[in-house]
Amino acid sequence: MSDPSSLGTAGPAAEARRDPAAPAGGGAERPRSLASDAWHDLRRRPLFLVSVTLIAFLLVLAAFPQLFTSADPNAGDLSRSRQPPSAEAWFGYDLLGRDVYARTIYGTRVSIVVGVLATSFTVLLGGSLGILAGFYGGWVDGLLSRIADVFFGLPFVLGAIVVLATFREEVGASAVGITTLVVLTMSMLSWPVSMRIMRSAAIAARDQDYVRAARALGASPMRVIRQHMLPNCLAPVLVYATIALGAFIGVEATLSFLSVGLRDPVVSWGVMISEARDYLRVAPFLLLFPAAFLAVTVLAFVMLGDAVREAFDPKGR
Repeated sequence: MSDPSSLGTAGPAAEARRDPAAPAGGGAERPRSLASDAWHDLRRRPLFLVSVTLIAFLLVLAAFPQLFTSADPNAGDLSRSRQPPSAEAWFGYDLLGRDVYARTIYGTRVSIVVGVLATSFTVLLGGSLGILAGFYGGWVDGLLSRIADVFFGLPFVLGAIVVLATFREEVGASAVGITTLVVLTMSMLSWPVSMRIMRSAAIAARDQDYVRAARALGASPMRVIRQHMLPNCLAPVLVYATIALGAFIGVEATLSFLSVGLRDPVVSWGVMISEARDYLRVAPFLLLFPAAFLAVTVLAFVMLGDAVREAFDPKGR
């Protein structure tokens, strides 16, 4: 009889699949997990390759902006106010005479960091509550589901405006404090989605034979959740996280445009778009370049999420 602990650790996510690279003779077939099978499929998808290339480039921009510009994004000269793009300033100058190209490059870091942190907190909170609700069921599931329903009933933009307007004075003008408040607000209003996704995956996993075997052998609930259920429930949540990351970057820009999110001196695409909205007719380049970077970034993460979803869905192959 197979060792139940090994069954639980791998589960259906480690179901053996024939490796096309394996010899066709009588040699043993190499088992391939769902993750490795998905990775093998992803490498052949042009959509995945294009999105990963774009995201890798954006990550380099965020990590090493000084490699792409030597200008100070906050250094202004009013004599250059709203000058159009030129050889000296590829994207022109903003209202305060600051280099729009430098600000766009440096804004990549804040926008991506906000998206990554908001996604991480959302998935961590929602995923933890979802797997607990799916595993225990009963009143635990009922209570957590009703709490999630309350947050689902809150309009996201309205809720974010109320929270940010209420607590902005308490964090002061600190860039770190405002950024943290924006991240926590987005996470607090978004976690029910990842909670429901994880809950559905946990309900499907808890009735599998490998989970039943682990519980019959006396494994503690936390051990069953951590080693037997979690590896097989992560795939749909990771797909959601990939798409949500791009969405959160767009949400940050939306809140900044509404003047309730990030503000100057923080340099982000949302802040730049907010500052440029009153000069769209006379200086459209102020809006064009940060909006283009924002659109490409969101599109890259959405494409990556679609590719990952299709790779992890056996029915789609």
